[in-house]
Amino acid sequence: MATSTLTRTEQRAARTATTADAPAGGDLLPLLVWLSPSFPIGAFAYSHGIEWAVEAGDVHDRASLAAWATDLVEHGGPWSDAVLLACAHRATVERDERACAEVAEIALALAPSRERRLETTQQGTSFLAAVRAAWPCATVERFVGASGERVALPVAVGVAAAGHRIALVATLEAFLLATASNLVSAAVRLVPLGQTDGTLTVAHLAPLVRTVAARAATATLDDVGGCALRSDVASMRHETQTTRLFRS
Repeated sequence: MATSTLTRTEQRAARTATTADAPAGGDLLPLLVWLSPSFPIGAFAYSHGIEWAVEAGDVHDRASLAAWATDLVEHGGPWSDAVLLACAHRATVERDERACAEVAEIALALAPSRERRLETTQQGTSFLAAVRAAWPCATVERFVGASGERVALPVAVGVAAAGHRIALVATLEAFLLATASNLVSAAVRLVPLGQTDGTLTVAHLAPLVRTVAARAATATLDDVGGCALRSDVASMRHETQTTRLFRS
């Protein structure tokens, strides 16, 4: 008989993937509200370093924006956020509070700069506050009781979605698309670009979002990481930009 070489984390991911992705009576409407630009988490105030990238000339038209955003979604912060969201979602489905707390701790520790940490924690804290007020959920309350209210945004979204029985892949697709759309929105204002160019860029990113979401759905904490180093540098240099419209 062959001996399985799967780790405990990999076994958990494989065992819960089908359960997490089943509709399970989940309502997608809250997810659409949570990840819309109008949800009060202050996403419009952050550019994820794009403001510096525009000043440096890295992002200057639709093609360069699409290239920058593609690298981020596939290899940068959004990819790691997607993995963290998936791990938080699975741990919540399994009611593994210890694993969920570990994901929350790692998510905060991995922020590569002060501004990037502010970006994720301010939005995560605001997200939890809004969800707890309008969509009360015992699962979310247990998480807050164990981990506190200061949490990274992807972890907050993963816990809330799992608590409301919203499928993991749908959550990942919506989260990544919202992230990409916010990056494009910042660039439209900064370059500046026309609304049509912004819409075309989002449409260009949509197939990639679907692919990355599917990959993240079965990823583990070992898959967290990336190589979009220019974006990390941008988040550090943004702190000392003379003129700034965004907080990151």
